[in-house]
Amino acid sequence: MPAQPAEIWDDIRAELRRETPDFKFHIWIEPLQLAAVHGRTVYVRAPEHIRTSVAERYLPLLRRAVAARFDKRATVEVVGSGWESPGAETAGAETAGADPASAERAHNRDRLNPKYTFDQFVIGTGNRFAHAAALAAAELPGHSYNPLFLHGSPGIGKTHLLHAVGNYIERFGAGLRVRYATIEEFTSEFVEAVRGKSTSDFKQRFRSADVVLIDDVQFLSGRARTREEFFHTFNALLDAGRQLVMTSDRAPEDIPGLEDRLIERFRSGLVVELDAPELEARCAILAKRARLDAVDVEPEVLAEIAGQVTTSVRALEGALIRVVAYASLKDEAATPGLVRHVLRRLGEDTARNACGIGEILDAAAQEFGVEREALVARDRRPAVATARQVAMYLARELTEHSLPEIGRGIGGRNHTTVLHAVNRVSAAIQSDDPVRSAVDNLRRQLGQPSS
Repeated sequence: MPAQPAEIWDDIRAELRRETPDFKFHIWIEPLQLAAVHGRTVYVRAPEHIRTSVAERYLPLLRRAVAARFDKRATVEVVGSGWESPGAETAGAETAGADPASAERAHNRDRLNPKYTFDQFVIGTGNRFAHAAALAAAELPGHSYNPLFLHGSPGIGKTHLLHAVGNYIERFGAGLRVRYATIEEFTSEFVEAVRGKSTSDFKQRFRSADVVLIDDVQFLSGRARTREEFFHTFNALLDAGRQLVMTSDRAPEDIPGLEDRLIERFRSGLVVELDAPELEARCAILAKRARLDAVDVEPEVLAEIAGQVTTSVRALEGALIRVVAYASLKDEAATPGLVRHVLRRLGEDTARNACGIGEILDAAAQEFGVEREALVARDRRPAVATARQVAMYLARELTEHSLPEIGRGIGGRNHTTVLHAVNRVSAAIQSDDPVRSAVDNLRRQLGQPSS
């Protein structure tokens, strides 16, 4: 069966990602969408504000990626948001009927980020032990630190190390099979397997892998059936001598609703906490990122960013992208003064006091007088529902998490639920004094200015 347009675009994006520095990919390539595939012509849709620049600067790159991943004789056209092509195969074409092998390839395609390697990981005081443990697990899977549980606040390198283990084994593991998934993906696959009465296939995919990498284990909270299946998968893997590496934003005993038997098993290997990078490490992280992305930035500019953004590697790299993008679009030189202007304008001056979803949930539970566990459960009591919606609103306002990430962090809700909560609380703040007062109180408790 011919490849579907969505699959073609996934392949092309994977090639673009490998060939493009992160900051350029974020600014120029990530916003692009597949408009249509018509014969050997690939139509790429670009937002109007960057369409001309993409056509002028990145068309050769797009052509190389299309030739490598689709058809060597293919042509590429960059089109605007209003473009339509009757009769073309659009990116939204139905993919039903794809054979299982194609579905499996689509699932595993580009699962490991090739840029997340041990070589590209900046070692500092707060992550040295975690790096050493992850490398040992990669070098001797199933023998060193099994299971390995890495935890720490979002954006400080846990996922980088998880992918680094996978990339190392893919390269040096002599054919060892690696399976990577987030808990969200593990849950989705399990649910689909139950519905399709194919749980044996699901078990085979995970339990036959030599190395299993599981991201965001904290989202087991509120998912009883997933926890039960994960418990048995965990036991099967370790009984067979297979390596299991997990990450979480908190220690096993701090994950709400996690049974003692799972906590005990998570702690049966090695549990390592990663801390936020210190100033010297933050400067080194920025310098390496600038070097990898071929960005010419003076050391004092990197030092200014490192001094202002203290919370996570993700926030650091995001700040660098924003500063470089602003300087490029304005055709100005990046200077410490420009850094202060851009970060202040984009709200990065609150980065020092940024908070996580867990902290917001704790504060909301206390403010509204409800149990914290109820916020991540399916509790529909009015007080709980209001507290949960306010927590979602503040998570959207005070963290860098996307709507799906916020939903997963608050009991596994979907992004539509989070968006509804954000809109509802935003409206209530304008007309409901108790809600406005509660939101202001929570902002102060979380170290943020009130409205």
